[in-house]
Amino acid sequence: MTQSNVDAVVRQRVRALRLARGWTLETLASRAFVSISTLSRIETGQRRIALEQLVTIAQALGTTLDQLVEPDDDEDVVIRPAAESMNGATLWLLSREQDRRGVMIAKMRLQPDRELGGLQVHPGYEWFTVLRGIIHLQLGERTVVVDEGQAAEFSTMTPHAVRAHGGPAEILTILDREGNQAHFPRRSAEKEPTG
Repeated sequence: MTQSNVDAVVRQRVRALRLARGWTLETLASRAFVSISTLSRIETGQRRIALEQLVTIAQALGTTLDQLVEPDDDEDVVIRPAAESMNGATLWLLSREQDRRGVMIAKMRLQPDRELGGLQVHPGYEWFTVLRGIIHLQLGERTVVVDEGQAAEFSTMTPHAVRAHGGPAEILTILDREGNQAHFPRRSAEKEPTG
């Protein structure tokens, strides 16, 4: 992305954030400690944005400098998942490897009556929805049947296991960092930096 493209994206973001808050040029200018005419020229491209002005504008808008200047291209939007087999499941990672929220979002296909990592206990919560098939969710001594179209959310401090029942099943799941490490230790270890 060229510098002029970055400038244009930043200007659009500043104006859009200002308007989303219902602020006039005068309101943002007073909060960012710049003149109204300077802010107007920044938004319209008639003035280059000085770094110190951009920092105070970002703060006034309740955002960060990084968020204002991050690239505006398809690479940060489109994820092209590849199938990966492990622990009796096929996994398609639908989030970035280093997701800033600390979660892993994935589609998984489970083979019948194969447990996903066995009974596990770890801090946090997990969530999944059944896209196809039937899931048996074991929570301690009880088994909960989760049918196609239903979702489950549970504390992972309860010993738990997820199994397809009566045929293959597909789920869309969100695992926190602890869940990812507990259920996919090999995958998590491969992503750890070596020192």
